[in-house]
Amino acid sequence: MKLVFKILFISILMVGNYFSAQDTTRVTQALKSAAKLKKAVDKNDNKGVADAYVGMANDYYSQGNYAKSEEYLIKAKNLYQNLSDKKNLEIVTRRLAQSQERQNKITPAISNYNMAAEMSYSTKSRSVNSNDAARLSSPAPEVKAEAIQNNINLSKKENEQADVAAGYSQLADINIQQKDVAKAEENLNAAYKISKKQAPQQALEINQKLANLYVENRNFDKAIEAKKKVLKEDFVKDNSQEKVNQIQELADIYIKKNDPKEAVDLLKNAYGIALDKGHTLEAQKSVKKLDSLYAISGNVDASVQLYRDFLGKLPNLVSKDRSLVDNKILEDTEQRISQLEKEKELKDELIRKKNVFNYGLIGALVLLTGLVIFIFRTLKKVQIKNKKIALQSLRREMNPHFIFNSLNSVNHFIATNNELEANQYLTKFSKLMRGVMENSTDDFIPFQQELDLLQNYLALEKTRFADKFDYEIDVDESLNLHSLQVPGMLVQPFLENAIWHGLRYRTEKGLLKLSFEKNEQHLKIIIEDNGIGIEESKKQKTQHQKTREGRGMKNTLERIQLLNDLYKKNITCSVKDKENNSGVLVTIQINLI
Repeated sequence: MKLVFKILFISILMVGNYFSAQDTTRVTQALKSAAKLKKAVDKNDNKGVADAYVGMANDYYSQGNYAKSEEYLIKAKNLYQNLSDKKNLEIVTRRLAQSQERQNKITPAISNYNMAAEMSYSTKSRSVNSNDAARLSSPAPEVKAEAIQNNINLSKKENEQADVAAGYSQLADINIQQKDVAKAEENLNAAYKISKKQAPQQALEINQKLANLYVENRNFDKAIEAKKKVLKEDFVKDNSQEKVNQIQELADIYIKKNDPKEAVDLLKNAYGIALDKGHTLEAQKSVKKLDSLYAISGNVDASVQLYRDFLGKLPNLVSKDRSLVDNKILEDTEQRISQLEKEKELKDELIRKKNVFNYGLIGALVLLTGLVIFIFRTLKKVQIKNKKIALQSLRREMNPHFIFNSLNSVNHFIATNNELEANQYLTKFSKLMRGVMENSTDDFIPFQQELDLLQNYLALEKTRFADKFDYEIDVDESLNLHSLQVPGMLVQPFLENAIWHGLRYRTEKGLLKLSFEKNEQHLKIIIEDNGIGIEESKKQKTQHQKTREGRGMKNTLERIQLLNDLYKKNITCSVKDKENNSGVLVTIQINLI
């Protein structure tokens, strides 16, 4: 009977071990780092890519995955070298050395500590890296201890408490090597006292090292006292998962002390907390340890009852354990589905042998249908992707004619010694360019941002053509400037056309009106000018100007079509001459639903 329970239990533990290794916080950190990396890659920002690699490396380092940390640090180091970013290169080289040291890769760690020392941007960092290189490369404990003490002194001056604690922990390693237990105990206690205030994870590692030191010297009472001490800390009491882990470690000490009764009580307590808080892996560890103790005492009934209790409470436990929610579930499910499909194919093959023609035809039709569906979906995805790429390309375009003339205007102001106008114009121009670039990655931006960009653009053109036109902007009060999302810089090409091809050819000052109205479930945008009109404008243009205008308007219309295809906004655009060639009226409507 017990064997049956153990077989079921082992299967469950395999699943538990598989999933609970994934921590929700770690997954969140990884997703954030991946998002930063994608953003940097999209912008072709090598510095941002390197920074993202460092963030991912630090996440892995804090998780104890030093191999992955090393992998991303090497990538970041290469990028910083190409960028000649000496400060970040020194920082990442030191962290790389620390990752390699944690993996016992002493030779490359020494090399990177020395490299970090050579490129250090301060006397302090040069000394710290040199001391670490000396600590690892020297076989003499006295030299190691001196290097560690030097780093402790430097860290104290900079008030870097985590590094001070790490130094005392390293001194304890030297003391243990020299079999000076009392001095090792003193240094570990000093390290724990410092780290528990600012670095709880470091404090837990130091406490475990201290407990191990006591156990190795068979001073079980002090080991127990050390574990009970850490159990009283807020960073353990407030973290149920860590509390269970520490109780289990305390139980291990009682087992080594040959006090199974106290160990059983502690493990039962740990098991109860794990069940209550939804920690599957910690619960199964407690069950395994309790089972071992019951086996030693020959208490088979207690062991069977324990398995029954765990199996009965497992569904509720899993439902509370958020760490189990991970993409691995999807991957495992997909693998299982794939295996079932293979089994189904074998069964179908046996059936087809009984009726080759009929079932063969059915199978061919099913495969053909599946292939058609697959091809259709693939083409649809490719089309959507291509449209998004095209939309992004169109969105990032800005008339180079406008940029060229803006720079010419600045040059004119400077040539006429109008430094104030030049500065003001250049400030507005740079603000507009920055706004355009910041919003170039988004298909839709807040209405307020779009309004600011258009106001900035019109102010620039007004500065250039002060005697040619005035402008008015009217915004419906019922429109929410912050929550309403509109396509960025969609209106600007029409304003540019009105100014450059209509208003600037007037002999008298003209007027450009821009209004935003809410019309039922639509945003209605009206651009109206009293320039020379479309037909008259065409007569006055050179062949090159006709080409530029045609391409600019074509891009805008293509963009409207892509927005309609991708987002179903039903954007409409109407451009026509007003009566008696008294200007141009542009009407744009955007579905707000």
